[in-house]
Amino acid sequence: MSTDVVVHADRERLAQAVAARFLVRLLDAQAARGEATVVLTGGTIAAAVYWAVAASPARHAVDWSRVSFWWGDERFLPTGHPDRNETQAREALGDLFAQARVYPMPASDGPDGDDPEAAAARYAEQLRAAEHPARLPHFDLLLLGVGEDGHVASVFPVQPAAYETRAVCAVRGAPKPPPTRITLTLPTINTAEQVGLIASGAQKAGAVELALAGGGWVQVPAAGVRGVDRTLWLLDRAAASRLGPHIRALR
Repeated sequence: MSTDVVVHADRERLAQAVAARFLVRLLDAQAARGEATVVLTGGTIAAAVYWAVAASPARHAVDWSRVSFWWGDERFLPTGHPDRNETQAREALGDLFAQARVYPMPASDGPDGDDPEAAAARYAEQLRAAEHPARLPHFDLLLLGVGEDGHVASVFPVQPAAYETRAVCAVRGAPKPPPTRITLTLPTINTAEQVGLIASGAQKAGAVELALAGGGWVQVPAAGVRGVDRTLWLLDRAAASRLGPHIRALR
């Protein structure tokens, strides 16, 4: 497993570069396996990436009917709520999203009502059923934003989800609103073949520094992320501003 740090000049170039990597990864997976399975994330930089994917001429090279989209985490809100990660991706990816196989995390108005634990168990069962007899699907690419406190997905520092071994868990009392969420756990995240951690802005620099310096995964969940084959830190210069030159690869 390799860990690489790639730094781009600014947020716009970062989003464009991640979008290009996203599309190449889908094409490579489809060439190798006939399909591609991606775990999406949320946040402002993720939205910028998805809009860049939808605008890229290279999008036409992908067979979107052979792409599966899952989620790393979700705000436990009603279907269609503007703060749901699913809503963000649907809006940005548009027709590409409509052609794909989509597995959104349950909403608070779904079959489990306002019970996030039952909704998390439902999503775990969907994952188990997706690729029999494997416990989880083959994730070709899993995208993660990195929070200012070093959280990834909805695994926050020193919160119960940081200790979880189940595939999916509910989160109550999250320090960032909304307080109720559903998330993949670190053991599930780390089954992905390739993980891309994306961070933009000077406010993320401290978390990036701690994670890449080997901080503990309970205190800095991003430090506990490891792709099976590759872990990519995809940063702009502001997010990378506290890294030493020995781990900065400006491109």
